[in-house]
Amino acid sequence: MELVDQRGYAGTTLTDIAERAGLARGLLSYYFDGKRLLMQSATHRLMHQALSGALAELPPGASPEDRLARAIDAVLGLALDHPRVMRAHLALILDPDTGAFVQDPEQQRLGAILQGLLQDWGAPDPAAEHAVLRSALMGGCIGVLLPGAEVPLAPIRADLFRRYDLAWELGRPPQPLPPEHERPPARG
Repeated sequence: MELVDQRGYAGTTLTDIAERAGLARGLLSYYFDGKRLLMQSATHRLMHQALSGALAELPPGASPEDRLARAIDAVLGLALDHPRVMRAHLALILDPDTGAFVQDPEQQRLGAILQGLLQDWGAPDPAAEHAVLRSALMGGCIGVLLPGAEVPLAPIRADLFRRYDLAWELGRPPQPLPPEHERPPARG
């Protein structure tokens, strides 16, 4: 992930990754059928670790709403903290020639956590709602990362929080008030 953060996906080779990890290139190829699968698995691991870490910071007995808010903020925060990694991940998924949504063990762990949060929140069908949340989070990351048409995080977060009826101050808000409370500039 560090190499992709520094050099981008195209500028990082499996040989570079093997050298950084202190492994033989053949060992990487044995476990991962190419750089694309390694990248997707590593990104899912990054997302799983960020989500698990964010939830672990909450006090015991945190409300389902606070846990869901923290999860949304953790995933959206990755777009800001690791923009090259998240752009590459989304591009790989969306590429019609090579793209596919890889459901590796890390993605399955991530999905199980999100489904559990949605069940605790009260979703009637946590699996179906997980698909919607996953899509909304991917769309939110695209919005934050789209070169030349970036959207600030606050309105994307506000939209997701409205969908799940979450108070703005839950999780880790990027600003004190939601975007709809901002004053327009004075005319003069």
